[in-house]
Amino acid sequence: MNEDALSQLYLKDTAFQNLMQKRIFNVLLVASPYDAFMMEEDGRIEEQLYFEYVALNLSSPPRITQVATAEEAVEMMHHKHFDLVIMMPGMDVSETFAGARIIKEMKPHMPIVVLTPFSKEVSRRLANEDLGCVDYVFSWLGNVDLLLAIIKLLEDRLNAEKDINEVGVQLIMLVEDSVRFYSSVLPTVYKNLLKQSYESSTEALNKHEQMLRMRGRPKVMLARDYEEAMDIYRRFGSNLLGVISDVSFKRDGVKDIHAGLKLASFLRQNDPHLPIIVESSDSDNSDPVMQLGCVFIDKNSKKLPVDLGAAIKDKFGFGDLVLRDPRTGSEIMRIQSLKDLQYRISDIPSEVLLHHASTDDISRWLYSRALFPIADVVKSHRFYSLDEVPAVRRLFFDLIVKYRKMKNRGVVAVFRKDRFDHYSNFARIGEGSLGGKGRGLAFIDQIIKKHPICDNLDGITVRIPRTVVLCTDIFDEFMATNGLYPLALSDAPDETILKYFLQARLPERLIEDFFALFEVVDKPLAIRSSSLLEDSHYQPFAGIYSTYMVPRVTDRYEMLKMLSDAIKAVYASVFYADSKAYMTATSNVIDQEKMAVIIQEVVGEEAGGYYFPSFSGVGRSLNYYPIGHEQPEDGVAELAVGLGKYIVDGGMGLRFSPRHPESVLQTSELSLALRDTQTRMYVLSTGDTPVDFSVDDGFNIVKKSVQDIAPTGALRWMTSVYDYRDNVLRDNDAGEGRRVVTFNNILKHKAYPLAEALDFMLTTGQREMCRPVEIEFAGTIDRSGQGSKGHLYWLQIRPIVDRKELVDEHLLELSDDRLIMRSDTALGHGTIDSVSKIVYVRPEKFSSSNNPFIAREIEKINRQMTADGDNYILVGPGRWGSSDTALGIPVKWPQIASARLIVESAVGDYRVEPSQGTHFFQNLTSFGVGYFTIDPASGNGFFNVGILDSMKADLETEFVRVVTFPSPLAIGINGKKGIGVVALPPTDSQSQ
Repeated sequence: MNEDALSQLYLKDTAFQNLMQKRIFNVLLVASPYDAFMMEEDGRIEEQLYFEYVALNLSSPPRITQVATAEEAVEMMHHKHFDLVIMMPGMDVSETFAGARIIKEMKPHMPIVVLTPFSKEVSRRLANEDLGCVDYVFSWLGNVDLLLAIIKLLEDRLNAEKDINEVGVQLIMLVEDSVRFYSSVLPTVYKNLLKQSYESSTEALNKHEQMLRMRGRPKVMLARDYEEAMDIYRRFGSNLLGVISDVSFKRDGVKDIHAGLKLASFLRQNDPHLPIIVESSDSDNSDPVMQLGCVFIDKNSKKLPVDLGAAIKDKFGFGDLVLRDPRTGSEIMRIQSLKDLQYRISDIPSEVLLHHASTDDISRWLYSRALFPIADVVKSHRFYSLDEVPAVRRLFFDLIVKYRKMKNRGVVAVFRKDRFDHYSNFARIGEGSLGGKGRGLAFIDQIIKKHPICDNLDGITVRIPRTVVLCTDIFDEFMATNGLYPLALSDAPDETILKYFLQARLPERLIEDFFALFEVVDKPLAIRSSSLLEDSHYQPFAGIYSTYMVPRVTDRYEMLKMLSDAIKAVYASVFYADSKAYMTATSNVIDQEKMAVIIQEVVGEEAGGYYFPSFSGVGRSLNYYPIGHEQPEDGVAELAVGLGKYIVDGGMGLRFSPRHPESVLQTSELSLALRDTQTRMYVLSTGDTPVDFSVDDGFNIVKKSVQDIAPTGALRWMTSVYDYRDNVLRDNDAGEGRRVVTFNNILKHKAYPLAEALDFMLTTGQREMCRPVEIEFAGTIDRSGQGSKGHLYWLQIRPIVDRKELVDEHLLELSDDRLIMRSDTALGHGTIDSVSKIVYVRPEKFSSSNNPFIAREIEKINRQMTADGDNYILVGPGRWGSSDTALGIPVKWPQIASARLIVESAVGDYRVEPSQGTHFFQNLTSFGVGYFTIDPASGNGFFNVGILDSMKADLETEFVRVVTFPSPLAIGINGKKGIGVVALPPTDSQSQ
């Protein structure tokens, strides 16, 4: 079987939630109070049934309503809906059946069961009754198991057509005409069946999946004569797991003492490997039964239930898969789970594997565990000689791997150290929330599962990194156990808070889980915040909390210490001063915030002593900076080599539209490519690691020159070479010239389908979230030419709030003399109200060397504005938020959180490109904060600073002025056209 055929398994995954849709919830019991009391012994039948359900891990036990007569039953059914009627005959059996006929005429589809004590006299009376008005007659033997079996038998009948024929759920057929015997046998069958269902369901990844998987248990159907058995076989024979049959029952309306043998013979001719168990009270039937290759059970045996249970377990694939030597019948090994089969498939002797595969033992075992997609393939793949065994081993192994990967996708598994392995994808430790980023990752995983193209999108796979989430209850336990809240909520410096958090202890039970994680993930780990508020739809906390990276080291105790310290440092970041300021600005309460932590493999490979992805970036499904033929709906991405922190920190990535990858403004001219492309990159050092964690989460991340990394070959396909002799860029890795990060081989020459993949991710993400989205991604490139081109990892998805307020077009059309500023590349959409203050950097005092001082002045102003409840327009040169002080003023979002409009203006030689793609701008768009770029020299808008200079300042420092207008300013932005204006307040004459 080739890879394409294997990939089709994704299309056949079982939707367990759609099984067992028809259930019995309300039962009407028609019995005299005395009979009902005797039946339940002490008057608690519903309670007994409930405990029976709980003991078998079943959900939704039925409720029972008891009435004394058929007349009362009819009256009750006028007022309440019932799914099943159980009737217990009194002295007059005929009266019970007369009542059943009345109910059947009123409710033709209502299942009616007659439950009668066992005696020869009752049997004689029943023989004279017309049983056509009832579905089944059962003999009450004083065991509540029978009630459960009746309910499950009827539910199986109700759901058989859809679940068996459409999904492939298996069927056990019981052929028996003796009321006393099938009343005894059915509870035994169901007990074994439900126990098997529960035990196999524990392989599920979480409790929800476990409960759903139990719906895939084999069904049971009862046939009481030969024709009914043949009808069941005709309808469901292709999904028959096994048959349990009596020998003597009616055939063609007449009692046939060999009917069971004739049925077994017919079934054996049609399916040589079908397990058949034959019961008989006549021991002379033993030989003919054995000759047919069936199992014989003596009905007269005092241990009939035990014998039957053992035969069901052995022949129907229940319990362990017992592999036996085909010559001697001796046990060779036992397989306990699918994972066990995967890891031991190579250890099974060839003749043993051939025997069990060719007799359907393996597929039957898989079917009984509700592993339908893989069982279908195993059953259909016949092989007959030992020469085929190596190929079959490979097939079975690949099938299991494919199936486990499929089942892991889109599911948040409970982390279990004995089950977490290389095929595990997403697991949680704890019972609390996953937090914002955790929920986003789980949602991405679900999207990927729904789209099989992600397994092979033109040679690459789209996936999420292997992830484990520490849920918020671990955070709560950590804070409470170590008594950290008094310190955390105080005004202590960030460094003090971090110090005490690092001294605290995580729950000790996590140690073994972390060791299990280290054995599976042999890469550096990223420890990311995932708070309750983070990446929420309207209050994004993106970039506020910390993300640490831990390199891979061989000493697991050293690795444990680094991981533990990183987790505690992320916890501490909830209570840093910036976080508290941001909480205040967003009207949130700090002690309501709870933190989950994502532990994730870092995407990348090692090169030259450093670890980093080939590329990383962010994308948005809305592009408010379209060029040429681009439309805002085409989306936009910003791309860089190395770790994504470069883009988050405002570095100069490569901006392009995934639907127009050939149109990249930054590489459209040689001068732009040399000036406006990435020259430095972030990497993780794999050498000596600093021992002490810092408030700065990037303390162990190294900033390297692209020219230093390029000789390792890790940047091939992403860089071009500048040939200074011919003054051209060459899209290869040869020559001695400067490496320029153009991504030309990927975007223009299609060496890697990045643009197509990003378009798929943005389009699909927006459709699934029903709103515009921002995504983060990273990728690795495989240049070996062995088939796969590499992997693209989808790291995050979050919504962009698309403000739909109408903009007053008259405002946008005002003449320049009535405006303070205008931008032709404006981000945002709508009207911004209630802003009368402008904070601006004085152009005549500006120097990039003073940018750190300017940032501190603006932080103080913002803190006062926040305290006073004021908003403002912020105007300054260069890139706001850049960590590179040469590019702009290095503020963080909490330091300017009360600004409603941010303006980046050109001053002198300061040429401004929009800072598309940082966490900074997730906050801009979500809070409805406007963003203008103004560069009059290039024809992009204007800024009339003279108006502000002529006004009296509320506050004036060496670098910054604050002015207030007497009434709110009119601020309007049409994001799709890219036009934004700030108008002067109207004068009295203009307002009249």
